This record gives sequence, C-alpha cells and structure tokens, in this order.
Amino acid sequence: METRRIIENVRKSGRTFLTEVESKELLAVRGIPVLSCRVARDEEETVRMAHECGFPVVLKVNSPYIIHKSEHKGVFLNLGGEQSVREAFRSIRRNCAAVDPEASVTVQPMIKKGVEVLIGVIADRQFGPVVAFGLGGVFTEVLKDVVFRMAPVSTEEAEKMVYQIRGNRLLRGYRGYPAVDTLSLLKIITGISQLAVEVEDIEEMDLNPVVVFPRGAMVLDARIKLC
Repeated sequence: METRRIIENVRKSGRTFLTEVESKELLAVRGIPVLSCRVARDEEETVRMAHECGFPVVLKVNSPYIIHKSEHKGVFLNLGGEQSVREAFRSIRRNCAAVDPEASVTVQPMIKKGVEVLIGVIADRQFGPVVAFGLGGVFTEVLKDVVFRMAPVSTEEAEKMVYQIRGNRLLRGYRGYPAVDTLSLLKIITGISQLAVEVEDIEEMDLNPVVVFPRGAMVLDARIKLC
C-alpha cells in the first residue's frame, strides 16, 4: 500500500523518475537497507542538518528535473566542517540554477569505505524484468563488469551472480582486506528482484553504489524510473 502511494504521488506530479529521496523511501518500505537522507531548502538548514548528521557529510542536489546529479556538478563528498558545507551548498545552487533554480539539497553522513557494487533492473518488453549486478562506483564505466539474470532471482542464483563477475576477489577478501557480508548482499539482490516482479510500474532501477561491509550492506544512492 505504501509503495503504491509513493508511485501515485510521483505520477500525479507528471514525472516518471523518482528523486533519490523518493527512491530510497520506496526501497526502505520494502525492507531494503538504505542510507537515509534529509532535505534542506536553504543554506542555514543545510548547515544545521550537517551538524546533526555529524561530519563528514555528503551534499547532493535534490530536484525532480535533475536525474544525473554528478553531470550537473551537484554532488560534494566528504565535507568536514561548516564552511565546506556552506561552500558546497552555494556551488550546488549555482551549478544547477539553469535547470532548477529552486533545487534543494540532501544531507547525509559520509559512510566508511566498503566494496561498492551496483544492482539494477531493466524491464524488458519481451522477457520481463532483468536484474543486473556488478562492481559499482568508479568501476562501473571503466570495467563494465556486470552480469544479468531474469527475475525473479533466487538466493542461489544471486550467489552465482556475485561470484561470476571478474572482480569477485574484491568481495572475497584480498591483501589484508576482509571478505564482505555476502548474505546481506544476496538479500538486497533478491529483494530488488522481487520488487521488480511485484511492481510492474517500474521500468528501471539503478542502485549505485551499494556498499558492502564485512558486516552489512547499504544502498547509498538510488534512481528509479516508472513505465
């Protein structure tokens, strides 16, 4: 019911793309662990939220008209103090003014390092939803290390996906780095797969990065498109 409410609110506004906030809300309703973000509409509110989150923080542009935030220079990472937050807020508003002069920002804590992966869905007209898994973050475009399965994906199939990518050694532990929490990762993959099967409104999902730790996993950024 809550999933339907989120989708209908987006449709009422004449959009097909959900904002990061809306995407994360939908995922959280389905039990997918996400890094929550708070929306700030002016500089002082941004600073206050940054203090409440605890430094360092991340600022991102929040606008229904800006889908690819980085392309508009709307993402600032690892901000360590109030002055850097103020400068980042002003930069985001300046960089994105041509597209959305009323754009707000999201404030979220900077998360400790883990292995970044991507989990995605594309709704194929002939075969239905197809689930993608691969290395995320900066590796996405460079290595193009991605495997695909038709949904629904079982836990066993999800595990095969995880170990079929060429970079699976990053997940198994290497050079003193511990292995990641594979079980938590598999739960996200199968959860996303089930969401894509049950909610036919979804045309695309792009969860990148999803950070996997030695214990736990979390979606840091998400983009969902409706049919």
